[in-house]
Amino acid sequence: MVSNEEINRMRWAARRGMLELDLVLEPFVQMRYAGLDAADRDRFQALMRCEDQELFGWFLRREQPEDGELAAIVGKILDFTHTAPEDR
Repeated sequence: MVSNEEINRMRWAARRGMLELDLVLEPFVQMRYAGLDAADRDRFQALMRCEDQELFGWFLRREQPEDGELAAIVGKILDFTHTAPEDR
């Protein structure tokens, strides 16, 4: 089980100050983070240590992370963002 403290830390980390990133990351944390397995939560936490410009390029699909672990969590987030809201 994921603690509320951890979820709150990830909500805070997801607030990037760039609207485009906030619109992707914050809903993912709110709706999916608690349901991730430990490996994906670790990947997400590593993702939050990346620079905003890198994240922006990855979420706009202009680039892909070279690191396979980061690419895996970016893929999950992109899948989430392309799911209809009623199916989330």
